Amino acid sequence: MELSDRQWKLFDFVKEMHGSQKRKYTDAPYYTHLLSVAGRVDQYVKNGYETEIALCHDLIEDTECSLAELSSKLMSLGYNIEEDEVILAGVDDLTDKYTHEKYPSLNRAQRKELEGARIIASRPIAQTVKYADIIDNMLSLAEHDPGFARVYAREVDGYLWKINKGNPELYQACCRLLTEMKERLGLNTN
Repeated sequence: MELSDRQWKLFDFVKEMHGSQKRKYTDAPYYTHLLSVAGRVDQYVKNGYETEIALCHDLIEDTECSLAELSSKLMSLGYNIEEDEVILAGVDDLTDKYTHEKYPSLNRAQRKELEGARIIASRPIAQTVKYADIIDNMLSLAEHDPGFARVYAREVDGYLWKINKGNPELYQACCRLLTEMKERLGLNTN
């Protein structure tokens, strides 16, 4: 994957915001996940702002960064108002709203069911990035935590079939992987 100068500058900002966060299981810097998702998106989509959305997809959820701060950064990097709006909307679509902090009375299954219902209404550009995020997470979980991979696969199975407005080839790859994972993990494939 080749990033433009402003994409690299955006990545540097995102990397700084994520600070010393690590990937669960591997202890790799968290930004490796962001680059992996962006790289996977880049294999399927060359025009648009999916790469920027992929780099920023966990920014609002996992750091102190706000959409306003991200907007300010984008504008300082030379993104115009239309580009800023597209990127912010995609990042917002991918930011979990039903978090434990905001909804402590809901258990994980309840929160993820609400998130699944919400993500169904997301923009096609965000759905494209979501496919790449799901693939990266499923591959990591299958390798490092098959038990939790079952939980994650069930959660994804609850909404993936309804978020089919993004890139069709990446969507097919994501659906194939989920089907393979369910079979490998012994989950009902009905």
